[in-house]
Amino acid sequence: MGDKGSETPLMRQYNQIKAKHPDALLLFRVGDFYETFGQDAIKASRILGIVLTKRSNGAAAEMELAGFPHHSLDTYLPKLVRAGQRVAICDQLEDPKTTKKIVKRGVTELVTPGVTFNDQILRSDRNNFLCAIYPGKTFGVAFLDVSTGEFLVAQGGEEYVGKLLQSLRPTEIIYAKQALKRIPSRMIAERYTYGLDDWVFAYDYGFDLLTHHFGTTSLKGFGVQDLEDATVAAGAVFHYLRETQNDKLGHITALSRIAEENHIWMDQFTLRNLEIFHSNAPDGRSLFDVIDQTHSPMGARMLQRWLALPLKSRSAIEDRLEVVEIFRSKTNLQEKVVEILSSVYDLERLVSKVSTGKVHPRELLQLKASLEACAQIKERIGKVNSELLSRYADQIHPMEGLRKRILETLSDDPPALVSKGDVIREGVDEELDQYRDLIRNGKTRLQEVLQKETDRTGIPSLKLAFNNVFGYYLEVRNTHKNKVPDDWIRKQTLVNAERYITDELKVLEARILEAEEKIMVREQFLYDRLVEETREYLHQIQSNAQVLARIDCLVGFALLARKNKYARPIISDDRGLEIKQGRHPVIEQQLPPGEAYVANDVLLDPETQQIIMITGPNMSGKSALLRQTALITILAQMGSFVPAREAKIGLVDKLFVRVGASDNISQGESTFMVEMNETASILNNLSDRSLILLDEIGRGTSTYDGISIAWAIAEYLHEHPTRPKTLFATHYHELNEMTHTFDRIRNFNVSVKEMDKDVIFLRKLVPGGSEHSFGIHVARMAGMPAFVLNRAEQLLERLEDSRDQETSKDALKDEMQLSFFQLDDPLLDEVRHQIQTLDINALTPVEALMILNGLKKKLGG
Repeated sequence: MGDKGSETPLMRQYNQIKAKHPDALLLFRVGDFYETFGQDAIKASRILGIVLTKRSNGAAAEMELAGFPHHSLDTYLPKLVRAGQRVAICDQLEDPKTTKKIVKRGVTELVTPGVTFNDQILRSDRNNFLCAIYPGKTFGVAFLDVSTGEFLVAQGGEEYVGKLLQSLRPTEIIYAKQALKRIPSRMIAERYTYGLDDWVFAYDYGFDLLTHHFGTTSLKGFGVQDLEDATVAAGAVFHYLRETQNDKLGHITALSRIAEENHIWMDQFTLRNLEIFHSNAPDGRSLFDVIDQTHSPMGARMLQRWLALPLKSRSAIEDRLEVVEIFRSKTNLQEKVVEILSSVYDLERLVSKVSTGKVHPRELLQLKASLEACAQIKERIGKVNSELLSRYADQIHPMEGLRKRILETLSDDPPALVSKGDVIREGVDEELDQYRDLIRNGKTRLQEVLQKETDRTGIPSLKLAFNNVFGYYLEVRNTHKNKVPDDWIRKQTLVNAERYITDELKVLEARILEAEEKIMVREQFLYDRLVEETREYLHQIQSNAQVLARIDCLVGFALLARKNKYARPIISDDRGLEIKQGRHPVIEQQLPPGEAYVANDVLLDPETQQIIMITGPNMSGKSALLRQTALITILAQMGSFVPAREAKIGLVDKLFVRVGASDNISQGESTFMVEMNETASILNNLSDRSLILLDEIGRGTSTYDGISIAWAIAEYLHEHPTRPKTLFATHYHELNEMTHTFDRIRNFNVSVKEMDKDVIFLRKLVPGGSEHSFGIHVARMAGMPAFVLNRAEQLLERLEDSRDQETSKDALKDEMQLSFFQLDDPLLDEVRHQIQTLDINALTPVEALMILNGLKKKLGG
């Protein structure tokens, strides 16, 4: 930037402020513009598409410059933040008219992707979480949405915290710089991250920050007193808020623990595979997209948390289902509540604006209207003969006093900004009314002066106007300037006219401007007092917002049930799962008009039918069946009705879904490695209430490797003492033989109908195993050239003919030997001898597999 001694005063001031915020893009207010300089200007020009120029920085130095009008901040700021920029907003802290020196400036707000109140940056239907991660003895994590005041903490292993990150989707993650190596890269990949000094991540420091904010001596009241690593993370969040110039945080009234034991375990892979929040297809729809029938921003955000954290408590689930049943059956109540909810503004974010003093007059009226809606809902649901709805009604605060205060203080249609005037209603404040009378009388006097001077001079086109340069003036066209009296003082000459002032005008002007200034000050004072009074109700308003959000979700479930013919599930404490005529909630909404979804039954019982082995051709619907079983379970344990004729859900505590194929090339992991990582995670975290859905395990490697792995996994699940419920879809027909050896494995297939060379996918799950994959038929449907199809059929026929005589025999024999080489049993030598002397060439692969399992049974499994 050149020699500091040669810098202009403005650039010296800029550099001093920039030095305090080196990591932020600094928007520097100069007159009516926000300017950026140097590297900031280059970034801003690229991101915003604005012109990049250069300006002098004293002596011969030049630096890049890019700026935009200050009134366009709400247009340009979101673009910078969405591009991952931390933005420091530097404003003029004094009126340039009041000083002859350089205007005092300072950073008034530091906006980051995770710390913003700007409506143009925030999405109304989702939280904007700032997250802190601390890898201590375990992983501590904290999530704060500063725009709503929601503050959540949790503590657990890498898998659990990784799942929370995927579920709650923070927009910014902060961490200790020296601890970065201890945080798995997949946790923070593709997110905006910011490193803080290590000293910030200390338990005592975090504890002091939190207890000071909440005005407590401990954290026991929040249930987090034993979560040291989570407390460290939460403290780091509060430190970061201070660093980003956010000190008005009265709307953060509680710290809530995400209790792992209260919610279904779903790992990151499951959330992705089920497309809970995002579809993997460019134009696809997620589960959230389909089931979201909420009518308020608070409801939409809560629904996402319910989706991420389905319940394990039967009583809590039943309470939700009961309220859904009430709304579903009472159509008039449902319609009226929906109508009222549609008029509710974003109470949670309005509260945050009240707390920080960023609330506009129109937003206070929105708050009043929303509180009136709360009172109406309280009255409506309070009349229903339901203990649960009565409980909700009791939790709603009508706040007549605050509503009345806002109504009586603000004008009916106030401007967005207090500085525009006419914010406070007439009759509210005697002093304000007097100033307004002065202005009204003064403007009447101005009209009298105009009339008097018109009569006096005989100038018919005399005009009275005002500008900021010399105040009120009289304008005379040149054709009449010879009539101007001597006591008028000329102030400006135009092409076709002259402008004059008089002593009488200047006196009136002084009175009017003084009154206008006093009105502005008085209105600001009265408005600030109203905001301060509203702050006293923050906790009650937040409570109302939470109740309305819950009601909104449950009414939405009722709407969904009526619209899509969902049934109320039976939630039981046993370990079985029975779904009759189940449907996929997303796929059924995307079918062409007139086409019905083929519903299917699923029955799993750890005692009799623990594992269902599903075979069938590609594209027959195996994956859809697996997914719909998982989604029906999730919906049921959220408290929603489900897409089925009937459903009895034995409470699930862990849900694992391994479907689809993907790789992780950036970390050197092939498709098969990803598949094995995900499957290993499942097998290492089993419980007696787990629901496991596996699709095409082993297909990423050679055929016999794949069969061996798939067989071993199915066997492991069957023999595991927890007996987890499992749907196992596979194209390895050899696995059908497992039902002959393992008591709780049953074969089913997704049926097809063959007509000549055509195959019709019936998508119906029926008992028995399938022996065909119809892969060549699928290739034909995809438009594969005829030569390739014909040659494939020839090769398939030859391979099937030789299948029982060739390498499969050796592979099975090797598998047998490998299966037993580590066993420690008196019969081991005998078993090994049988394997070595076995005439493998005389057996079919299926017979060999049956012998293998017979040998295993002989050794007690």
